[in-house]
Amino acid sequence: MRQSSQCAVVVVNVCLCFGTAVPNALADETCNSPYISNLIKGQEDFVHVWTLGVEGLGDGSDKLVTVDANPASKTYGRVVDSLSVGGRGEAHHMGFTDDRKFLWAGGLDDSKIHVFDVGTNPSKPKLIRTITDLPAKTKFVGPHTFYALPGRMLIGNLSNTADKGGVTGMALYNNKGTLVARYDMPSVSLGGVKGDGYGYDIAINPAKNVLLTSSFAGWQNYMRELGDLIKDAEAMKHFGNTMVVWNLKSMRPTQVLSVPGAPLEIRWSLAPGQNWAITAAALTAKLWLIKQAEGGAWSAREVGTIGNPAQVPLPVDISITAAGKGLWVNTFMDGTTHYFDLTDPEHPKETYQRRIGTQVNMISQSWDGKRVYMTSSLLAHWDKKGADNEQFLRAFNWDGHALTPAFEVDFTKEKLGRPHHMKFTARANQSRTLAALAR
Repeated sequence: MRQSSQCAVVVVNVCLCFGTAVPNALADETCNSPYISNLIKGQEDFVHVWTLGVEGLGDGSDKLVTVDANPASKTYGRVVDSLSVGGRGEAHHMGFTDDRKFLWAGGLDDSKIHVFDVGTNPSKPKLIRTITDLPAKTKFVGPHTFYALPGRMLIGNLSNTADKGGVTGMALYNNKGTLVARYDMPSVSLGGVKGDGYGYDIAINPAKNVLLTSSFAGWQNYMRELGDLIKDAEAMKHFGNTMVVWNLKSMRPTQVLSVPGAPLEIRWSLAPGQNWAITAAALTAKLWLIKQAEGGAWSAREVGTIGNPAQVPLPVDISITAAGKGLWVNTFMDGTTHYFDLTDPEHPKETYQRRIGTQVNMISQSWDGKRVYMTSSLLAHWDKKGADNEQFLRAFNWDGHALTPAFEVDFTKEKLGRPHHMKFTARANQSRTLAALAR
């Protein structure tokens, strides 16, 4: 009941801020935009996996793979649908529209954006639109983060058409796929720190009227073989070292924060009154806390270490718990997941870790925190080779102390490709049934 109450406060604050209707369900997995309605309160039915095509494996195309995730189903833990998009564009991330009926999924190489209908029949998504005008209309390439706003989709990009370096910006589309606006990442000094113009993730705190962005690298880096990239001293200089604080209503940057080492995913605490966010820096294996000072300015401070930085664990995806008391961090190179106690966010403590495979990247958890899903692929040219190139979706149950395997899908054996980002859906009657049970 405590988690549901906390979520209710967050959702109400979001809706009051933007004048939108309060959704009739209260909770969901913890890493979505706060503007998404029709949220899953309990058991998810399906996990949708945006998957990179591999030449010579199946049809070789990028695809949206749907896996049954409901233990009560006869097809639990099995692939129930696979929808190809007819090419390989380096499938990477995706995000729901605010009504949760559609998934927008992007390619980091071809910059195409595919829109899937997952609301009509979540067990069998349909490709309804492909948006191809991002480079021509914005001069940005590499659509990475898809973040729902009321009636619109804000897209964080990684690169540009001019030199395919890391200087980039955000693009705003309406839900019908028409470009509304573009916003350049700052390359000037704001708050005493010079912007590098790089982009990666987006995260919003409506109560504070703040949007945060993080930074990674451009097409010239992320489309190279990782081994070659690491040996190139000049190329290794071209990774982001900043985060940007934006005024959400005006969409203007107000501060640049120094966060060395390519800060990636950003997670705001979802607990009421806890107006802080956390990120992991990939190249330095550090956790950073972003918090507002009494004077109103925001600051970023290193608060923890992930694994052994000397061994370059390469922290990638993170997932915060609904109560803001815990954080999952996956480290790609050693295939390990780490759980940090965030009771005191100024001093995170690692309390659990488990090796998931030879490599591990993305992590998603249910709102109640009892189910955790992980996938293996980072980037086509960064994944490991030979026997270490495991490609999987692995599901676990979490009791607060240890992970217990639930099911696994071997994407290579199934000839599907390299699984990357995940999103959950539920059947149409799921939220109503759960609401009745809650009463």
